[in-house]
Amino acid sequence: MIRFGTGGWRAVIGDEFTRENVRLLAQALADRMHAEGVVERGLVISYDRRFLSDVAAWWAIEVLAGNGVPVRVITRPVPTPMCMWTVGQTGAAYGIAVTASHNPALYNGLKIFTEGGRDAELAVTDELAAHTATLAAEDVRSLAPHEVRESPLVTEQTSINWYLDAIIDQLDLEAIRHAHLTIVLDPMFGVAQTSLQTVLVSARCDVEVINARHDPLFGGRMPSPAEGSMTPLRQAVLERGADLGIATDGDADRLGIIDDTGAYLSPNQVLVLLYEYLLTGKGWRGPVVRNMSTTHLLDRVAQAHGEECYEVPVGFKWISATMAETDAVIGGESSGGLTVRGHIPGKDGIQAAGLLVEMVARAGKPLSAIYAEIEQRYGALVMEEAAYGYTPQRREELQRRIFEEHELPAFDREIERISWIDGGKVYFTDGSWLTVRFSGTEPVIRVFSEAPTAQEAQQLSRAVAEHFTLEA
Repeated sequence: MIRFGTGGWRAVIGDEFTRENVRLLAQALADRMHAEGVVERGLVISYDRRFLSDVAAWWAIEVLAGNGVPVRVITRPVPTPMCMWTVGQTGAAYGIAVTASHNPALYNGLKIFTEGGRDAELAVTDELAAHTATLAAEDVRSLAPHEVRESPLVTEQTSINWYLDAIIDQLDLEAIRHAHLTIVLDPMFGVAQTSLQTVLVSARCDVEVINARHDPLFGGRMPSPAEGSMTPLRQAVLERGADLGIATDGDADRLGIIDDTGAYLSPNQVLVLLYEYLLTGKGWRGPVVRNMSTTHLLDRVAQAHGEECYEVPVGFKWISATMAETDAVIGGESSGGLTVRGHIPGKDGIQAAGLLVEMVARAGKPLSAIYAEIEQRYGALVMEEAAYGYTPQRREELQRRIFEEHELPAFDREIERISWIDGGKVYFTDGSWLTVRFSGTEPVIRVFSEAPTAQEAQQLSRAVAEHFTLEA
């Protein structure tokens, strides 16, 4: 019943996300640690503000401690990247973040991290899922709830300052302090407020916060910083005349941006802005890494500076691994996650937001003007993203037709090549492209397309939807 996607294990609360399944997965991980001989290095566990997240963390801790695994638990809701950072800093063998990230409120889940704070490789999560399927409730060894709090194997950590100081130390606080920026922060009822507000206030920014209360229903919206969820932030930025608005998803590993004019900046645009800034503003050198569904404008920036842009499958573990191999400056994906060289090997919305604020402060001009200069320099590309639900029967049909028989519609432009490395990606000779793949976190098929205009990108996406009779 436990299936890992690109963002960990996520399931509906009370359906597959249950106490029994959390305990089985914790037992499987404990067994793996014993088999690898890394038990003494221990494990870090954190949780977000979702319903049952804190409780589920202790369900897992009872089992881990019952198997002799030392556990460091961060006993307050924190950003998932803090768990990754702590795994790396403490030398722990593994980490667990109890979160379903940006999924709807009825979901929860677990993200697994390996040595250094990396997203667990597919081989690791596949083995954990397979081993979990062989376990029964009687195979689980655990401490009783009243025993685990007193166990010498369990260390409770309340401070988040080591993680925040690591981010602050990377920023040009002097430049930010003298820019006198006004920023609206929307944590989307998630965990970002304390962390990001602390970073921004340390840099003397004037910070206004919306949607900060604890609400496991996330205000009735998806805790995802996509354009459709950013209306409250856009209104707040315009009403206050703010320099920019920053939104983060439920566990703060992704971000969304509203500029000074109230315009939404997509994750693709943010990636391009930051890569250009790191190269020209901070004088860094190195390539960039993106997944197959992320803007090719990054390729243009890299080429202009004599650098390389590496394309990898969807899943941040591929980005972080390739960054390590190539010493890349930055890596990211169109869903809003990115990381920068010298930080954690995974997504961090807190650090990315701080770096973007530094960029605006040092530029001495509005964010809208900065991006306008990017388009003048490199041209414009527009991405269209669509998600289509399916029944189990249709999944089998779509799997066969698209990913086995490689059936595709007739497009209105010449095809340069097609890749089937991760789903299907069609590269057109005019620089446009389109991807089709099953989501790793939700029961939907995703279609991404990018072209010089929104109309062209939409036409490419509609060609797929009409050919396979897909409905949003």
